[in-house]
Amino acid sequence: MRKNSVKNTRINSEVHKILAELIRSEVKDPRIPDFTSVTDVEVAPDLKTCKVWVSMLGNDEAKQDGLKGLKNAEGYMRSQLAKKLNLRNTPELRFILDTSIEYGNHMSKLIAEANKNISE
Repeated sequence: MRKNSVKNTRINSEVHKILAELIRSEVKDPRIPDFTSVTDVEVAPDLKTCKVWVSMLGNDEAKQDGLKGLKNAEGYMRSQLAKKLNLRNTPELRFILDTSIEYGNHMSKLIAEANKNISE
């Protein structure tokens, strides 16, 4: 299966939906911040691995704790994925911190400051 095939895109979408629901409602680790969202999912074409990009609110220490909490809950999430998706293999989950939202906010603030200085 190719990386950008229709099947792979559909699997990515389903895994994204299931993991977002699991993190929001079923995973009860106190280290995971309440405002944790799955921003992207990329399942390998061989269905062995899955990269999961997550965005979290909080300082750097809270984010690292949140990643540890997600890593700790990986077994539970894999078992739930296996129950809800009928795949040949249940992918191993790797959680990656997504900082693109923070970067976008930072750039917006810089642009607003630059526009304010120009208008003065």
